[in-house]
Amino acid sequence: MLVMGKKILLINPWIHDFAAYDFWLKPLGLLYLGGLLRQNGHQVQFIDCLDPYHPAMQACGLKRPARHTYGRGKFFRQVIPKPDSLKIMPKNYCRYGITPEIFGEELNNYRDTDIVLITSMMTYWYPGVFEAIKIIKEVLPKIPIVLGGKYATLCSRHAVKYSGADFVIAGAGEKPVLKLLQDLFGEKILFMPNEENLNSYPYPAFDLIRKVEQLPITTSRGCPYRCSYCSSHILNKKFLRRDPLKVADEIEHWQKKFGVKNFSFYDDALLVEPEKMIIPLLHELRRRNLSCQFHCPNGLHLREIDGELSKLLYASGFKTIRFGFETSDFKRQKQTGGKVVNEELQRGVRHLKKAGYKTDDIGIYLLCGLPHQSAVEVQDSIDFVRKCGAKPMLAEYSPIPGTKMWAQALLASPFDIQGEPLYHNNSMLPCRSDDFSFAAYTELKAALKNE
Repeated sequence: MLVMGKKILLINPWIHDFAAYDFWLKPLGLLYLGGLLRQNGHQVQFIDCLDPYHPAMQACGLKRPARHTYGRGKFFRQVIPKPDSLKIMPKNYCRYGITPEIFGEELNNYRDTDIVLITSMMTYWYPGVFEAIKIIKEVLPKIPIVLGGKYATLCSRHAVKYSGADFVIAGAGEKPVLKLLQDLFGEKILFMPNEENLNSYPYPAFDLIRKVEQLPITTSRGCPYRCSYCSSHILNKKFLRRDPLKVADEIEHWQKKFGVKNFSFYDDALLVEPEKMIIPLLHELRRRNLSCQFHCPNGLHLREIDGELSKLLYASGFKTIRFGFETSDFKRQKQTGGKVVNEELQRGVRHLKKAGYKTDDIGIYLLCGLPHQSAVEVQDSIDFVRKCGAKPMLAEYSPIPGTKMWAQALLASPFDIQGEPLYHNNSMLPCRSDDFSFAAYTELKAALKNE
């Protein structure tokens, strides 16, 4: 029998870092690509190096990482040597996920693979990507490897020079991957989604996940704001939205297929113009009597929060809500993009509490370690959030190439953030200074933890 299409292996690589936690983390872009490849007649397989349920890990006698009922939790973890660039950090450096030996054994099951696609996330997580590529080349030496994802997009020159991948794709991977399959193997492109119409994309290949606890959903790509510290506009050139009824169809599909109750929104702008997306979407889900719990690990926009929307979010099962506030300093609010001001936080928290949310439910992200930021500014922001009746959450700044703030970061950082992406690691406060030292940060973090 003639087998159509190519055998394609998708790889979600390890995280190498000082700390990592599964806050509803899934390789959504890679699995979207898997759905598209299937629609083009290809056979798709998947190895998830972060899999907390890998049976071979438990067969080795390793205890399964603790998991939360909402679908988040810990990863397997092994302490590994620190790269030279990170030896100044007094913390253990770890590989999060399955062991390299188990990864190699998994690869042995796919010796008939035609091509490997590997994704990447944070720029400073590239050592886990490189380690995976090295092992793939050892086990499957003649198979072409294609690297994509955030690191490949934001640090493409570094990836081309050092990763060991045969091909590096910067930006959206759908068209380049299908074109590459055409060039390498003569595979005809049977279906190409319309990049301007997100409703034309097939669903992600979520069935490839070993155990589905929760699933990520996107209602849009990109963001209408241009915050100076954020890479959203680099990764997605336009702000595009799906039809809210199509999003409801997808949520219903996964609930009926897998019994999924917990969904995490990956959007950068879920609440923007609420009458066009979140309000009709939630009304439709309630009309269909779907029982869902929603989580928003990305910072939501506070500006849109009013009484009606607060009540709707609460009634619709939004259990984990986080908002991007960044700072209470008015001058810096304007400099970073002006997406929210202090009065909007005060008003939004009032509405959310009236709807039923408690103080600890309303997480407010505050950026710390920004170029030329002082510890006093961060403390003032923490105090302001507390005064408003919400929960302050420190988010350490990571400098991202191509953002508006990148030039300031280059001048402010004592590290070679231009030449070495490891120095983007937010754990080490890449833009630390006398005004905001690592000691001051540690003190602020400890005070919040002990509350």
